[in-house]
Amino acid sequence: MPLKKISAVIITFNEERNIERCIDSLKGVVDEIIVVDSFSTDDTEDICRKLEVKFIKHEFEGHVQQKNWAAQQATYDYVLSLDADEKLSEELKNSIITLKKTDVLKFEGYFMNRLTSFCGKWIKHSWYPDKKLRLWNRHKGSWGGDNPHDQFFMTDNLPTGHLKGDLLHYSFHTISEYNLQIEKFSSIAAESAFKQGKKISQIGIYIHAMGKFLKKYIFKRGFLDGWDGLYIAISSAYYTMLKYRKLYHFQNDKQKL
Repeated sequence: MPLKKISAVIITFNEERNIERCIDSLKGVVDEIIVVDSFSTDDTEDICRKLEVKFIKHEFEGHVQQKNWAAQQATYDYVLSLDADEKLSEELKNSIITLKKTDVLKFEGYFMNRLTSFCGKWIKHSWYPDKKLRLWNRHKGSWGGDNPHDQFFMTDNLPTGHLKGDLLHYSFHTISEYNLQIEKFSSIAAESAFKQGKKISQIGIYIHAMGKFLKKYIFKRGFLDGWDGLYIAISSAYYTMLKYRKLYHFQNDKQKL
């Protein structure tokens, strides 16, 4: 049967700057929009109420846990999951609408490319195509990965399709925002890795950091993004080093107990 009904699910916390753009891009594409909010203190709730979406408050326990809980609130089997700072491009909208109308159900999940804006500039190499599995049958998989870098996994590696068009990601408006997230996310990632029993050596810290720089700047052709590409490569290496240095301190502190 053709895929006819889709629930869109978004998780939020203090997303007044982004949420209206995200929701507007979903209208006319999906059949239900659900926002699961972890008790925002800004105008996120008021904006969502005004836009007449289904708004649910739920305590945040982690990105993976929150997204799995949010998917369970969907009315329809197929779920389109967006972050609040993302929106569908016109081409991606048309791909989803066409899928709903005409496609015989070939796949249980669909990937899409994500194009990220960094301080007002679209980054077409360092972070692209950044494929994301964001449309799927909620009974055929679940969110996993290491917080805060969640990822959806299909059950038993079921085959997936790919939709044309980009998921537009309005990530960082300023360098200071980006640097603050590096600090925050590196702490979350280090703690998550430590809880899973992962370990790192001092030399391993620098090997991983250098590998990240080479991946972004050389293999992903970040040099074609100009100075932004160089900054992204350096800061990505710094994030990697910071994450593993924090993990290293966690494991050494445990050994001293």
